[in-house]
Amino acid sequence: MHEFLARLYQFEIRIRKAVNSQMRGSFRSIFKGSGLEFSDLRTYQYGDDVRAIDWNVSSKGHGTFVKIFREEKDQTVFFLIDVSASQEIGTATRSKLDTTREVCGVLALSAIKEASHVGMYCFSDQKEKYLKPSNSMKHGYQLIVNLFKLKPESVRTNLADALLFTLNVLKRRSVVFLVSDFIDSGYEHNLKALARKHDLVVIHMYDQRETNLPRLGIIPVYDTESRRTVWINTSSPSFRNGIKQTFRQSKQQLERFCKQYNADYVALDSQADYVPQLIDLFRIRKTR
Repeated sequence: MHEFLARLYQFEIRIRKAVNSQMRGSFRSIFKGSGLEFSDLRTYQYGDDVRAIDWNVSSKGHGTFVKIFREEKDQTVFFLIDVSASQEIGTATRSKLDTTREVCGVLALSAIKEASHVGMYCFSDQKEKYLKPSNSMKHGYQLIVNLFKLKPESVRTNLADALLFTLNVLKRRSVVFLVSDFIDSGYEHNLKALARKHDLVVIHMYDQRETNLPRLGIIPVYDTESRRTVWINTSSPSFRNGIKQTFRQSKQQLERFCKQYNADYVALDSQADYVPQLIDLFRIRKTR
């Protein structure tokens, strides 16, 4: 656990420095507020939006005044995390779930430091772990520890139910990080609703072993979610091309979906250094 936290600190500092140096701004704007609140009044200047004019104050005859708003900093950052059996794919030392834990831990650490309310829902085809959003430092580290120690009870996936749960528990607009390999179907309607209601960031986790199997001939493969063993010919060109094509189409479809509904999308290879891609993601969010 100590090694895990030390690694999170290193990655978080690396991301913070890179984003600040590139954008010359505060790391806090990555987790931008969920709305605007009234701050002050100033005199109207040419080019100001007439909708911002405070007519009650202006009617007193001392000039025309416009309202100044500032971004609300009290916000919620919520992690929706797929911990089903398909997330266990990877090497003996590093799976997709291991990388998922790190990525969410790094982002949670950043959100905690900015005093955001941080919550988490880990799912398979059932609720594996739910932590209600809170903004205490103790709660933030409790979230990271629970994520690190979590042992899922079910092997299956139900992404649609997890999205519906999130829609029901988050009453105000929040930053939602959805981390999954998206090996499921029938979730598009709920994903659309989540993207419309919240500031959604989709993190698509994958492993090269899912698309580039070693040539081992005809071998038995056990599907941990369906609990069935099937025989496949890993040396067959048609089989290998079919796997790559299926993954490519699913990835492109999800990416187009996110673009259509104004959600951020990033695909992360579980065996690669994910920090540069997270930096690019945050840089785009700050620019926008």
